[in-house]
Amino acid sequence: MKIILLQTDICWADPEANVAHMGKVIDRYDKVDLFVLPEMFSTGFCTLPEGIAEPVESPTLQWMKQTACTHDCALAGSISIEENGKFYNRFFFVHPDGKVQWYDKKHLFTYGGEDKHYTAGTERVVVDFRGVRFLLEVCYDLRFPVWSRNRGDYDVALYVASWPSSRVEAWKALLRARAIENQCYVLGVNRVGKDPYCDYCGGTAAIDPYGRTLAACADGEQGQIEVSIDMEELEAFRKKFPVLNDADSFTLN
Repeated sequence: MKIILLQTDICWADPEANVAHMGKVIDRYDKVDLFVLPEMFSTGFCTLPEGIAEPVESPTLQWMKQTACTHDCALAGSISIEENGKFYNRFFFVHPDGKVQWYDKKHLFTYGGEDKHYTAGTERVVVDFRGVRFLLEVCYDLRFPVWSRNRGDYDVALYVASWPSSRVEAWKALLRARAIENQCYVLGVNRVGKDPYCDYCGGTAAIDPYGRTLAACADGEQGQIEVSIDMEELEAFRKKFPVLNDADSFTLN
């Protein structure tokens, strides 16, 4: 499976400009299975969503559907969404046939006030696409390993983020930790640039189940990386070294 991770700058609260930019990048590629975009890629990480969040059937989501259909690929990325008077940091996974699956971010970033305006999700979401199972996670979720613990139900953990430069070393370390402890590929997509509150230097990377970096974007620069997921290699590793069989059992409240 061929996957492209997009490390981009984001124009604050300007979905039209952001979609136009990302559309140009995507149009450069051919025969890609999945494109992964950063957290709140259409607006930037807006913790004050009033007047900025998009409706459920947002123009950005419609663009994702059209692009997925045109390129026979899937698109994944989160959007600030307003639904029935509530706001959600919603991670959409859009299939080529127009099917849409989504995950609402569970761990809201209280340090930045996200919890004061957004509603937390409660459901863990795994998407099956072209023979690969993807766990959908958003930014701050990365710090909570119990939520992402592999129960034998996924192969790749997708993390989309607006993770600031001041804590980027934690981002990089935790991506590797999640890959190692869950015997999975981890794809982390972070933005670059600035918004009214933070600076971002990226750190977009693909990590294999051994914790090795397969590819990474240059810090501080817009760019893309290409990743190939080898399911045969993953299954062989899990069979040879079955760590997940010895994992502790637990129940989430």
